[in-house]
Amino acid sequence: MKIKKGDTVKVIAGESAGKTGKVLQVLAKQNRVIVEGVKIVSRHTKPSNANPDGGIIKKEAPIHISNVQLLDTDKNEATKVGHKFVDGKKVRYAKKTGNVLDK
Repeated sequence: MKIKKGDTVKVIAGESAGKTGKVLQVLAKQNRVIVEGVKIVSRHTKPSNANPDGGIIKKEAPIHISNVQLLDTDKNEATKVGHKFVDGKKVRYAKKTGNVLDK
C-alpha cells in the first residue's frame, strides 16, 4: 500500500471530494482508509456501560483507497507516490516534486 497511517490525504472522488484529512486507519484487506473529518456517518447505539445514554454518534466511515491521493507536505498538492532506494533503504517519494516522504 502506498498510503500509511498518519499520512495527510486529499479526497479526489465521491461525496467528500476536495476535503483533506489525516489517515486514522488503513484497512488493507478491504482496500479502504478512514480519514479524519471525512465521510461522517450517524450511528444509532443502544445504551451500554461505555455509553449509558445511547443515542446517535457521529463517526468516520471507510473510503476506498482509490478515492484518496497523498498530499505533499511541502507544496500542499496531491501527488502520486513512487518507491525508490535511498542508502539501501526503500522509501516513498512524491512523483510531482521528488521529495522523500519517509524519513
